[in-house]
Amino acid sequence: MLSLERPVTAIPKIGPKFKILLERLGIYTVEDLVYHFPFRYEDYSKSKPIADLEEGDTVTVDVILDEVNNFFTRNGKRLTKAKISDETGAMTVIWFNQHYIRDSLKPGRKYKVSGKVNIFDRKPAFFGPEFEPATSNTINTGRLVPVYPETSGISSKWIRSRINDVTNGNSPYGEFLPDNIIKNHHLLDFHKALSDIHFPESENDVRIARERFEFEEMFMELLKVEKRKQEWNRKLRGPDMSYEKHSVEVNNFVSGLPFMLTASQESAVAEILKDMEHEHPSNRLLEGDVGTGKTIVAVISAYLTYLNGYRTIYMAPTEILANQHYATFGSFFENRDIVVELITGANKPKNKNWNVLIGTHALLFSPGESEGVGLVVIDEQHRFGVEQRAKLLHMNKGIYVPHLLTMTATPIPRTLALTLFGDLSISTLTTPPNKNKKITTSVVPQRQRDATYKLIREKNEPTFIVCPLIEESESASLGNVKAAEAEFESLKNGVFAGVKMGLLHGRMKSKEKQEVVEKFKSGDIKILVSTPVIEVGIDVPEATVMVIESAERYGLASLHQLRGRVGRGDKPGYCLVFMSNNSQKAFQRLKHLENTDNGLELAEIDLRIRGEGDIYGTMQHGFKKFKVANLGNIELLETAKEAAQKYYPQLDNYPKLKEKLDSRSGRLVEKN
Repeated sequence: MLSLERPVTAIPKIGPKFKILLERLGIYTVEDLVYHFPFRYEDYSKSKPIADLEEGDTVTVDVILDEVNNFFTRNGKRLTKAKISDETGAMTVIWFNQHYIRDSLKPGRKYKVSGKVNIFDRKPAFFGPEFEPATSNTINTGRLVPVYPETSGISSKWIRSRINDVTNGNSPYGEFLPDNIIKNHHLLDFHKALSDIHFPESENDVRIARERFEFEEMFMELLKVEKRKQEWNRKLRGPDMSYEKHSVEVNNFVSGLPFMLTASQESAVAEILKDMEHEHPSNRLLEGDVGTGKTIVAVISAYLTYLNGYRTIYMAPTEILANQHYATFGSFFENRDIVVELITGANKPKNKNWNVLIGTHALLFSPGESEGVGLVVIDEQHRFGVEQRAKLLHMNKGIYVPHLLTMTATPIPRTLALTLFGDLSISTLTTPPNKNKKITTSVVPQRQRDATYKLIREKNEPTFIVCPLIEESESASLGNVKAAEAEFESLKNGVFAGVKMGLLHGRMKSKEKQEVVEKFKSGDIKILVSTPVIEVGIDVPEATVMVIESAERYGLASLHQLRGRVGRGDKPGYCLVFMSNNSQKAFQRLKHLENTDNGLELAEIDLRIRGEGDIYGTMQHGFKKFKVANLGNIELLETAKEAAQKYYPQLDNYPKLKEKLDSRSGRLVEKN
């Protein structure tokens, strides 16, 4: 029997070539292959004789192959044509550009042929159907046939065959979930569920098998959360810090700020500073909408770190944002003996005796930059992978682990927080310092585009125009989706001729990007055409208008972040949303932006409408994507969480479950 932990090449007929192709699908082991679940099924269970076939039927016919030949058409296309028959009649089967098929077919033999009936030469015919010898154990015809995520060179038919080789009756795999879980939650055992999800007899088989894997996926992920939480608290020692000794200095610093903290900022600061007194390193997530004031919370945390004789590293997701925070920290610490330095691809620290070092995540890999660090702040934490955060464990040569404060402006639904960040304490900023801030959002019909441009010209205020792509070539297959470079040229030479415009996207050099940002801030550029790179990193209080092109391509949370870039000053902000298609469903989803200004509510709406895989649109990099589990199923999620909290402390009593958890946790780090 093949062990699930074996490399996928242990399966017959998978050599080096297919190993490389399978890696594109995230398949490295036998387990990865059998957990590569179908995303839909073709129903070929209906059978008909040839004489009864009608155009549009999706059926299976039991036939004899009479003949098969390869042809070239007049324009050079390759055609394979076969004649099949049963006792009621004959029909034609055609394959395009698949001459190799003829060698695998034997005239005179019985076959099952499944597909959708078309018309050829005014008679029923199949174009490119599924075709296999008529036996009692067919996997491609005459049943519900699984269709899998594919890649070039790997077809669903090939995947079916390999999975069948592994999961057939000769290769039973033992159960690893505790018996009580199987019984109490009415789940299929592992082998039966695996068989039914890949080769079901009915749609009900699929439903019941998926229930098993939905629970399993949530349960195992939440066991990992429990494992991370317990290991962090049990094994690691944090830096020796005290808030009590320095409370007067911290309070004086806060009192000297040019603004008052909001109630939620005060609460978050209190939670974080209390964390930093603990023996174990703190691990806290600070979430809050754009404009709720996360940065000052980080500044105060860095100040307490300094007072205790430690240093702070602040990791930003982009160089633009790193430069911005360098200036912000510098201004708050201007009259204090605190050295703030910047490290990016284009800048090295001038003073190695720094107290606060700000840069991109690359500074994690800079030798010598971690000594004496007591606090690490990760801004927009979802852009940093688990393996990057894990490097914190190796800071300070293992003597202690710095406190970790991760921050995000991306609203996180409660269900995601339970799974992805269950090992973190969470603080939430709810009230923006500018309570009266108002951004008017409108989903604008295409017929009003010219009027929108006219309004922008008349207002003559700093304006963002955001496009999802950089180059026009990227959008060639995507219809009307806007590309920043082409849109910049079109607007500059057209409707905004004579207006000072700039272009910003991720492929520009750091120096170029910074120059564009500075010109926009100073007013030398009035209209900035950009990709979503601006969503985390440009603070221009004077900007009042945000135009978002092809908005249906984004999650609502991403759109909410983008519009948070305007209306940050004294003037009201306007967000004008355009679509690149006429989808009524997308239009109704985007209309939620007009009536909801709460990012968390919008994230919850997107979770219900689009599922967790699409909530964050282009910002999805660091988020776990489940294969079968639906994070909108709060009841199942909370049930799985209760089970994980119950069984993790007694894992030694369930060696198979412990082995599975260790195996999956270890392979995650290895792949990363």
